[in-house]
Amino acid sequence: MSNDDSNREYTDEELAQMSQDELVKLGTNLDGVDVAYHRKRFEVPGTKAEKRAERTVAMWFVIAGLAAAAFFGIYIWWPWKYKGVGDDGEFMYSLYTPLIGATMGIAILAVGIGAVHFTKKLIPEEVSIQQRHDGPSPEVDRRTMAAQLQDSYDATGLGRRKMLKGTLGFGAVAVGIMAILPLGGLIKNPWQKHPMTNTGDGTLHTSGWTPHFPGEKIFLRRDVGDPHVVEKIRLADLESGSMESVFPFRESDLVDSPGHSSEEKLIHAMRGGRNPVMLIRLRTEDTAKVVKRKGQVNFNYGDYFAYSKICTHLGCPTSLYEQQTNRILCPCHQSQFDALHWAKPIFGPAARALPQLPITVDEDGFLVANGDFIEPLGPAFWERRS
Repeated sequence: MSNDDSNREYTDEELAQMSQDELVKLGTNLDGVDVAYHRKRFEVPGTKAEKRAERTVAMWFVIAGLAAAAFFGIYIWWPWKYKGVGDDGEFMYSLYTPLIGATMGIAILAVGIGAVHFTKKLIPEEVSIQQRHDGPSPEVDRRTMAAQLQDSYDATGLGRRKMLKGTLGFGAVAVGIMAILPLGGLIKNPWQKHPMTNTGDGTLHTSGWTPHFPGEKIFLRRDVGDPHVVEKIRLADLESGSMESVFPFRESDLVDSPGHSSEEKLIHAMRGGRNPVMLIRLRTEDTAKVVKRKGQVNFNYGDYFAYSKICTHLGCPTSLYEQQTNRILCPCHQSQFDALHWAKPIFGPAARALPQLPITVDEDGFLVANGDFIEPLGPAFWERRS
């Protein structure tokens, strides 16, 4: 078929009588495509070399599918709840994240390698050059494009390579589901209450500072590196102009209870996601400059102020305190909070003040919580009002 033939109009009857090869040739002419080079990988279908290449490609797709299936199993059934050093199941827990990453990586890599092998070993080698042209596509273009797509599919050999088609479908579908499966972590109801523990009742309005019963005494405890060593804080323990991270401690944490050992309660109190609090002792001259938030006038005790350590931007630890400017800094995204103005944000992406924990001193001189936080801790979520 000459290039001149592509300049005339074709009737539906003429197009229907053309073979697929003729439609493909016509389509390339109409699109201004010059097939400069075309070579089949295997001139004779079904040879041992072709079968060997097909098995190689199929092997990678099978590996992708098996790795994705392993990801499913690990993500759903592997022990994922936190286990500390020395706890039963700590080794299995420590493998959870590496195994998820390894299986996902292998699955994606295997699909990529399989696709490359498929292209290099089975799909015909071709070099085509197309001239750019504009304008809408008439009926003849649509017919010829459909023929070209069908011809491209036929060239892959998937129609006769049943094993390759099956393994490709298996690997691609498994990897696709693998990409969607992690969204299952969002299905959990954040407001479903559980029995109160040292990390709260499972909802976003509670933490380890939430009393288990009215009047419960919760001490401010420092971290000495060993969760089993309890060191409560007195007024004289902090120097003027200093800051220390503190955690909740109950006397009941030293006693085993049904379903929770003393060791477990002590560890969870130290490692609960919303439990860390910054205890700041301002300099006396700075305390006189403090502007207190409405409803929190009595939350401090003298020079001592306690703010949540969980940044209201993305939940990072606001672990830095600058004494001269009285600024609390989040090193992750550079948010800054003014400790003299109820820890309100003055720089960076954070939009809300750090929640303040009401504190006082008990009859033995230890710092204790004087109630719970009056607002949710951490970053924003849809249901919070501020």
